[in-house]
Amino acid sequence: MKREKGSIGDIFSAGICMIAMTVLMLAYMDNVWLIHQKTQVGQIARQYILKMETVGYLTDEDRIRLGRELDGVGVTQLELSGTTMAPVTYGDIITLEIRGKLEGEYDFEEKRVSTAKN
Repeated sequence: MKREKGSIGDIFSAGICMIAMTVLMLAYMDNVWLIHQKTQVGQIARQYILKMETVGYLTDEDRIRLGRELDGVGVTQLELSGTTMAPVTYGDIITLEIRGKLEGEYDFEEKRVSTAKN
């Protein structure tokens, strides 16, 4: 039985394909992680808008807890401007606006609007 001579080109092209697939997989994993973090921010925002509905605004204690929870998710440069920080009466509109950066690089904004039920 006679063996065929191999070509370095075959091995080289297979190696290039493996490297390309690895790069694509790493980019995919990075994007999935960012989506997961943004989902966590949305869930936290939902919890706090529900609290705000019953109280009528974002209390100082809740603002501090919100900041800690968002810090735990990886949010930096947190900004809450536009958020209802003073008590409102029953039926008035309340707003929770969260802006910041994920991974210190990707800007995001989460906005929730509801009515006070206090």
